[in-house]
Amino acid sequence: MIYIQPLSLARKDDHVMKHKHMKRSMALIMAVVLMLSLAACTGSKNSSNKPNSPPADNKPENTQNEVKLNPDEPGWKLDTSPVEMSWFVGASWYGRSWGESLNSKYITEKTGVKVNIEVPSGEANEHITLMMTSGKLPDLITMGSWETAVKKLWEGDHVYALNELADQYDPYFFKVAGDGTLKWYKQENGNTYGIPNDSYSPNLMHETGMTAANQTFLVRKDLYEDMGSPDLSTPEGFLNALQLLKDQYSEYKGQPISPFFAQGNVPYGMTEYLQNLLAVPHEKDGKVYDRITDPDYLTWLKTFRTAYERGLINVDFLVDSDTQVEEKTNNARYFMMVREWTGMTAVNPMLAASNNPDSYYIAVDGPQNSKGDSAKLFPGNMDGWMVTMISKSCENPERAIRFLTYLASEEGQRDLFLGQEGEMWEMADGKPQLKADMAQLLDSDIEKLEKEYGIMDTYWMMRNPVIVDQWRPEKALVIKQMADFANAQADIDGGIYKGLDPLGDSDAAVNWARISQNWEEVMPELITAKDEAAFDKIFEGFLARRTSYGFDQVMEYRQGELDVRKTKMAE
Repeated sequence: MIYIQPLSLARKDDHVMKHKHMKRSMALIMAVVLMLSLAACTGSKNSSNKPNSPPADNKPENTQNEVKLNPDEPGWKLDTSPVEMSWFVGASWYGRSWGESLNSKYITEKTGVKVNIEVPSGEANEHITLMMTSGKLPDLITMGSWETAVKKLWEGDHVYALNELADQYDPYFFKVAGDGTLKWYKQENGNTYGIPNDSYSPNLMHETGMTAANQTFLVRKDLYEDMGSPDLSTPEGFLNALQLLKDQYSEYKGQPISPFFAQGNVPYGMTEYLQNLLAVPHEKDGKVYDRITDPDYLTWLKTFRTAYERGLINVDFLVDSDTQVEEKTNNARYFMMVREWTGMTAVNPMLAASNNPDSYYIAVDGPQNSKGDSAKLFPGNMDGWMVTMISKSCENPERAIRFLTYLASEEGQRDLFLGQEGEMWEMADGKPQLKADMAQLLDSDIEKLEKEYGIMDTYWMMRNPVIVDQWRPEKALVIKQMADFANAQADIDGGIYKGLDPLGDSDAAVNWARISQNWEEVMPELITAKDEAAFDKIFEGFLARRTSYGFDQVMEYRQGELDVRKTKMAE
């Protein structure tokens, strides 16, 4: 599953023109001088002529004199000469490269930009933080919008302000980036340093019905239905189903069934994701709510403790590696999963085409609060998923902003998503559609589609769903069921609450990091506590430490951030 590309901080030096022979002719000397002057004016592509660090005022060099910039025309067309750029994708699981797939070759041939994709071998935050310390960063950086390193990159002056680069090199950027996105990510100094993928506004979701919700509670269809479709929404029903699984369905194809899986382990699956399933509120009476102390949430954590005490679950869902999760998923060895349905788009069709065609996963009502309320799942939001930035180590910032502008445009989105017209898609009834062989691969072998052809969601770093979703083929039933279920339970106006936690190096961020780390350590202790009294004692100890670590400051930050977001949404 995991493809790890060694991280290299080296940069390729361009060939530098060297004059080996000096002529005495004054005319030739003048010609050489003139040539060098023109090169300086037009911004030589030789790295030796590029500054190794940003100018003193931290703004890109003004090269507007080199060409007539037209805000109505994409700037990438002005220069399609070969250039290489490193692109750090902050996801250790990302296993795609650039230059092997047909589509990446097509885009490089079209724009001149060759990308060298780098991924971290471990934690993306730690990786980028080390690179910041070294002073040498990849040209392009894509990081989760929630990552602490993002704020550090912005506040530490490690990345360019995209609006300044656009002013200098490609004003067409402002036409395609979206005013709402630029406004949402604008910092106090008036600059915007990152452009998100998968960004949605509540208004857009209300208008189009596209919510981008991907959180679901999944069960293996054949086992669930063979059990009589038990009620999993209450602690009693949940425990009864696990007992039935243990008594009658403990093995599959000679391998033990894992009763439960929670994506993202403690910080995600067992915390905010589970809280969303339980419709735990984010605020009460205008004040940010402390969701972790919610009575319904604690009831369900105690339910998991009871399940562990009875031997109905084990701790594998807290310790399984990515490789183990993939192996169990591909072989339908999980019964229940707190998991994003988008991570099942390759697995479900494969399971449906296996010798046991009903072994794929379906979305059902999972844990609910004591009132029986439907889940309130995170929809898309203005933050998006990941943000892409241009580092100040980039030797060609003008080509970088033009490349991002191209990728953000409808033309670039179509190229990234569908590939080359005639080769991978064609017009049908006035609309781009995948060719039959590509559509077949999409349904049967996404791995081959992405690795060999590089279309659809292969290069998602700049994906704009508002544009590309219009070109998606109708989802297969085994995928559509999950998507529809999540969409129906999406809390459309709830995206504003995602990512309220402090990031960066502030005192509140340091406090939150310490609290979060402790919570990850405490959760397994709660699940494996010998009895409810022990659970309560462990939890009370955590709350006391949380207070001593500065939780009040964290809550104050969250409240301030929520108030700012509400103001932005009202503009």
